[in-house]
Amino acid sequence: MRIVHLGKDFDDYLKNEDNFLETQLIAIKRVIAFEINQRMREQGLSKSAMARQLGVRSSTFEILLDPTNASISLPTLDRAARALGHGIQINLL
Repeated sequence: MRIVHLGKDFDDYLKNEDNFLETQLIAIKRVIAFEINQRMREQGLSKSAMARQLGVRSSTFEILLDPTNASISLPTLDRAARALGHGIQINLL
């Protein structure tokens, strides 16, 4: 079987497959969810305590932390980050 290279790197491959943007958004969401989890652990906050602080049900907060769920809005992620004394910064490249 011959391997055919479609581009110079994996990003080029994803662009050719029309998956680049979706993959980028999922990666960003996973990083933010990981960071929120880390900050909660550092501050000794449980998921249920954090959900109460945000005024949402625990199950709703679980969705926010689910790294595979990319449908959470930026304002929601920002509210969670601010509740932990942090913020979210997004830059155009």
